[in-house]
Amino acid sequence: MNIAASGIIIFSVVFDQLTKLWAADVLKNGSSIKILGNFLRFTYAENKGAAFSILQNQRIFFLIITILMLIFLGYIYFKTKNISNLSKLSIAMISGGAIGNFIDRLRLGYVVDFIDVRFGSFYNFPVFNIADSFVVCGTFLMIILILFNKFETSEGNERI
Repeated sequence: MNIAASGIIIFSVVFDQLTKLWAADVLKNGSSIKILGNFLRFTYAENKGAAFSILQNQRIFFLIITILMLIFLGYIYFKTKNISNLSKLSIAMISGGAIGNFIDRLRLGYVVDFIDVRFGSFYNFPVFNIADSFVVCGTFLMIILILFNKFETSEGNERI
């Protein structure tokens, strides 16, 4: 599973960074590309905060928190003896997304966002990116595993 997890981390970081480079190149001039009518569009945004643009201009804080979180996730991944493969997948997804946004914060001082979802005039979801998607999906998977007591396996039930 370590090879698969490494592959997921590498894929998520590369895919995230390539899409952000594309967004900066194509969308930074203020244009927006409609993908699915008004529901889904690509719109360039620079986020100097966290999710939903909270804690703006706290770059050093986010860099430190990301490093600490990656160390914590790595500890869980390598030191938990009977962690399930789905748990390893969730940790890899969260780590890959965290690294993608970490690279932006370190290199640019902000995170490039470009996925813009709107629910008509009812709600305009905050603009996000591929790294955010990996973090959210990985976290959601981890929560489900923990709630259903599937984060760890009984010894001998699953090959790791």
